[in-house]
Amino acid sequence: MAQSLSPALARRVALAAQGFGRPPTDVVPGVRQFGALIDRLGLLQIDSVNVFERSHYLPVFARLGSYDKAQLDRVTYSPRITEYWAHEASFIPVDTLPLLRWRQQQYRERAEADSDSWFTANRPMTEWLLAELAAKGPMRASEIEHESNTRSGSWWGWSDVKRGLETLFRWGDVVSAGRTRFERVYALPEQVLPSSVRELHVPRDEAMRRLVSISARAHGVGTADDIADYFRLKAVDAVPAIRQLEEAGELLPVTIDGWAKSAWLHRDARLPRRMNATAILSPFDPVVWARSRALRLFDFHYRIEIYTPKPKRVFGYYVLPVLVDDQVVGRVDLKNDRQAGVLRVRAAWAEESAPDETAARLAPVLRQTMQWQGLDSIEVSANGNLAAALASEVAS
Repeated sequence: MAQSLSPALARRVALAAQGFGRPPTDVVPGVRQFGALIDRLGLLQIDSVNVFERSHYLPVFARLGSYDKAQLDRVTYSPRITEYWAHEASFIPVDTLPLLRWRQQQYRERAEADSDSWFTANRPMTEWLLAELAAKGPMRASEIEHESNTRSGSWWGWSDVKRGLETLFRWGDVVSAGRTRFERVYALPEQVLPSSVRELHVPRDEAMRRLVSISARAHGVGTADDIADYFRLKAVDAVPAIRQLEEAGELLPVTIDGWAKSAWLHRDARLPRRMNATAILSPFDPVVWARSRALRLFDFHYRIEIYTPKPKRVFGYYVLPVLVDDQVVGRVDLKNDRQAGVLRVRAAWAEESAPDETAARLAPVLRQTMQWQGLDSIEVSANGNLAAALASEVAS
């Protein structure tokens, strides 16, 4: 008979699996802690938006507190970490890359089979790019571009060089060799990956089981849709892997009040009796990136409004969810005004169910955020139903 979990326990299990609720420590987070956290999460999603801070830095801050970003760069740009399309573009342990070879092959086969694809029309460009990397070693797209490559009219302005490199990156013909000022450095696999990774062949079924295992451990508890979404797997692949791990005793079927679908608990998941946490979450944090899961777990309806026209925005431009203990209780629209040295809270909102102490719990996190970002002050705008209380707490 399936074990039954209350919704509150399911929330605490999910947050504990994500690294929240650990006892406070005086240890300054460093390379060892970062490596352990990436292993726990399985990935850090990458996003280029830098209104407040680049996304992959935020889950680490939310879980470990203030740290030196250069130290995290040492880990994410080290030989033990690479980049690929996992959930979306992500930093992943290099040992995970062979588990995604089937995806690389899918990308290749689709492009080669499509007579209208960019690759079909630009095959010589990809051959030239591989030769350039072979001759000159790892390079950024901007180093390879030359005068004959005019940029497209699209707002992101990718050149054919960039498109070619990204095509080869999706196929695994080139890989990441780190980043320079956040621009990816491209390399041939033999230039940066160990032979143990390059030569490892993992059958597709085994790869699916291992990806599902990583996802289920990172979730703690989740539905088949939750587990599949972590690595963007299709149900046809994820569900058989879930069943196999259930038969092996790694995943335990559970029922959760209010969840319409079946769920599974990872056998190693912690079942905390309480959760003590206060954090600002990235829009691309695994706790909230699947909006349907965030709604089911926290009754929190979340949409990032960066791409919403200003007149239609409800909460703000770069809105980050606020976690207090085992609930997502609000959201803040943050901007890092580096020139003025100010952390700008452009809007602050509390959910209807938010506790009275929300502003008091959030203010110290904002002060820590200000210091972590090397800023001098915090300014809270009057927008939002939490703004007045938060401004008072920040000023006190």
